Order: sequence, then structure tokens, then C-alpha cells
Amino acid sequence: MTAATTALFLTAPAAVPLAVAAGYALTGFIRHEVPRAVPTLRRAQDRRPQRAEKAAVATVGGATSVSHRGEAGAASAPGEQVVASPARARHPSDWAALASPAVILTCAAPLAADRVDGGSVSVYSGLLRADALTAWMLLVVGAVAFIACASAPAHLAGERAAGSATAWTVWRYHMLVQTFLGAMCLAVVTANLGVLWVAIEATTVVTAFLVGHRRTRTSVEAAWKYVVICSAGIALAFLGTVLLYYAARQAGIAEAWALDWPTLLAHADRLDPAVTRLGITLVVLGYGAKAGLIPLHAWLPDAHSQAPAPVSALMSGVLLSVAFAAILRYRVIADAALGIDFTRVLLAGIALLTLTLAAALLLAQRDYKRMLAYSSMEHMSLIALAAAIGSPLALAAGLLHIAGHGLAKATAFCASGQILQLRGTSKIGRVRGLLAQSPWLGALFGLAVVALLGFPPFSLFASELGIARAGFAAGAGLGWVMAAALMLVLIAFATLAARTAHMLLGSTPAGDTTAQDSPSALAPLVLGLVSCAALGISAGPLGDLLSQAAAVLERP
Repeated sequence: MTAATTALFLTAPAAVPLAVAAGYALTGFIRHEVPRAVPTLRRAQDRRPQRAEKAAVATVGGATSVSHRGEAGAASAPGEQVVASPARARHPSDWAALASPAVILTCAAPLAADRVDGGSVSVYSGLLRADALTAWMLLVVGAVAFIACASAPAHLAGERAAGSATAWTVWRYHMLVQTFLGAMCLAVVTANLGVLWVAIEATTVVTAFLVGHRRTRTSVEAAWKYVVICSAGIALAFLGTVLLYYAARQAGIAEAWALDWPTLLAHADRLDPAVTRLGITLVVLGYGAKAGLIPLHAWLPDAHSQAPAPVSALMSGVLLSVAFAAILRYRVIADAALGIDFTRVLLAGIALLTLTLAAALLLAQRDYKRMLAYSSMEHMSLIALAAAIGSPLALAAGLLHIAGHGLAKATAFCASGQILQLRGTSKIGRVRGLLAQSPWLGALFGLAVVALLGFPPFSLFASELGIARAGFAAGAGLGWVMAAALMLVLIAFATLAARTAHMLLGSTPAGDTTAQDSPSALAPLVLGLVSCAALGISAGPLGDLLSQAAAVLERP
């Protein structure tokens, strides 16, 4: 691979989504689809508290359903005009968003093929760097983004039909999603820990607007909660990064390379232990906030439940994993500088506490989108536990779990968005007989939950089995930690199964007609489940890449 080709493959995953975002912005302004002023009386009416009354009849996936302003949709924002469009309309501009995940996958494939033999490549004086872990994470980001972006046209068509989307809010949605993808890809391909912090901070800013996309009271409240908590976490991560920079400078590392990951790893034994210990702790707590880990986890259920379904798919499917990939990079430095016991105890303790809280909150959960959010906390806890174990089997299983969870959770969240538009509510108790009303949608949502429960042939079965085997084989007290974790996973398993069965089974409520499933809305869900099952049956050509990615994270 030539230097120019390498530079292209490392630059395009972040640059192309940003270029697509700029294209959406320019198109929106050129077409004059910007917020326009409306009479004062209209603004005054919009400021009145909204009642949970039926607002519009929407056709979702070919089915007639009722959306509620307080639940499925939101009134148009003050100063914006609602664009009338047919219920089943698919705007060509919505499909243009698929260009970014296609480019990400196209660039990740040759990087993955080139990295199966080990080693790394870098460009721009080491600013961007690709090893096997980079290639693996790019593949995960691209695959999940493809599912989310392919589900967006149907989701936006439902919002247009319900009158809860304007021309400008749709353009803004696409701009923010594409910028979000660019920031995540930059976090994956950079070798500079300072740029990594900037990229993850950028995801916070961008997704805050996406969480509050509908501009309802609950969504804006969730967005502010997300900003406050994640900003506190990012501030901790920034302080930890500064401390690590200080330790690197005290160790004699040049200023230009003091935050370069390979350089820090090569000179980790020269870092001051006390400063490094404090810095790593702050980094784990800070990026752990973005990964949904205790103690800064409270934003996750609110943000995931209020964001548009494709955005929830991206946040749960890859944003949490990208943040945890940053923790994995720091963990290797910490193990080389401080020994294995420090990060093992820290990550195992955080994983067990997060898993305990997620299982307890799942027991009391009555909202299916929040249920999926707490399930994300459960799975991130298992990945953290794999990182704490640190053996080659545990690391490979943890990375496989990242991919399987991303595919299954993206499918589940996109399906939940269609259920929300179909039924007009996110309450589990009000959704009954989904299989009878919409057989394909109900079956795909049920299979996505089955995948999250860790049933074969889906890849989460293999990854959870690998984590359990590695935990019991590790000794050093991790066997008891793994036993406790499995008990908590069993509680979460039973809760998810019971709640999902309530939604799927039973008869269709009176007045609801059988839905006409739309192939374009269901195809991304099928693709996600097939990919997750294929990865569980055989890793195929990705097996060697997975082993090499785990080797990158092995303790020195």
C-alpha cells in the first residue's frame, strides 16, 4: 500500500462524512428551507403546554397509525413551517446519507486486509494511524452507520407524515448525523490522545442537538442532562490527559510526541507512577461517562429514549464502543507503567457496579426504549469485564462483543422507532400483539432482542461464552467476579425476555388494523440481524483481524 493510498484510506472515513454534512447544509440554504418567521399568535400558541392528544394519522411502513404529540412526535418548532409531504414519501436526499458509511467500509476493508499480518501504518507525521484495532473499529462504525442511515428515510417519512418534521429540521438532522460519524471516525484513526479527546468532545456537542431534535420538553431536558453529565466526564478525561502529558514531559519525551500513543506505550516504564495512576483513573471515569459506565451514567437512558431511533442506534451501537476503545488504548499504557493489578481492579469494580445497577433498573423498567438503553449498560459492563481480565481470549471476545452488540442494538433501536410510530407510545404496557399487527416488524424486533440475550447463532453468544471462559480461567479472584456477573446477566436476561414477550404476544388491540410492512423500512433490520448471525457462525476473514486487534491490546 503506497503512502498516498494509506493517507486516502485514513483521511476519507472522517473527511467524507464532514463533506456530506457540508453538502446538506449548503443544499438547505440554497433551497431556502430555513426557519421562517410566523405570527406572534402562533408563537404564543406553541409555547402553551402540549397535551398528549392525537395530532396526526401517519402511515408507517404502509400501516395507518396515530402519533401522539407527547410521545411519538412533536409539534413544529416556533418559527418553522411544516412541509406537507405524502405519508410514504422517501426523499432522495435522505438516501444520500448512505455515502458516508459506504466510504467508511470501503476504506476499512483494505486497512483490515493489510493489518492481519500485524504492524501499523501512519500518515501526517503520525497524527493518523491504523493498526488492527483501528481497522476493526472502523468496520464496526461503518456497519452500524449503514444500518442507521438506511433506516433514516423511513423514520423521517413517518415524521413528515405526522407533521413533526420540517424541511429545515430534516436537513439539520442529516448535517448533525454526518458530523457525528466524522467525529467518531476521527477518534478511531487518530494516534494523538489530544486529538482523541477533541473528537470525543465533538461527539458530545453534536449529539446533544440530535437528542433534542424533536424540541419537546422531555427531549430538551434529556439533551441538557446529556450535555451536563458528559461535559463533566469529558472534563475529567481532559484533566487525565493533561496529567499524562505532564508525566510524559517529565520522562523526557519531546513535546510533539508527549501525547502520541505508540510513543507513550514505548516509554511507559519511564512515566511517574503516582501521576500516571491519577491520570488513568480520571481518564477511565471520564471516557466511562461516554461509555455508559458508573458513576456518570445517568444521561444514557434519557438520551437514548428521546433521540430519533437511528440516532439512538448510532449512540448505543458505536458511540459507547468508540469511547470504550479510548479506554482500551489508555489501559495498555497503564499496564506497562503500573502493572496489571491497577486497571484490573478498577475496570472489574466499575463493570460489576454498572452491571448491578443495569440489572436492578431493568426490573423496574416500563419503557422499551429505556429498556434497550439499560441493556446497553449491561453489555458495556461485559466489555469492561473482558478488558479487566486482559487475556488474549478475553480481549478477542470483548472486541467481538463490541461488533455483535453494535449490530444487534442498532437493529433493535431502529425497530423500536418503527414501533413508536406505529403505536404512538413507548410504554411497554400499551404495546400488545405486535406480531399479530405487524408480523415482520414484530419478528425482527424479537430476533434483535434474542440476539442481545446471547442466543446462538448470533455473535453475542460466542463473545459472552468467551468472556466467561476467560474469566473463570484467569483466577486471581476474577472467577468470583465472573460468577456474580453471570447472576446479574441472568436477571437482565429474564427481564428483557418477559418485557419483549409482553409486547410481541397477544391479540391486536381493538381498532388497530394489520400493518402493511414496507420492504425499504425492514431491509436494514434484516441486514443487521443477518450480519450478526454470520459473525456468530463464523468470523471468516475477520477472524485473523480479530486476533491481531486483541494482540494490540495485550499487556506488554
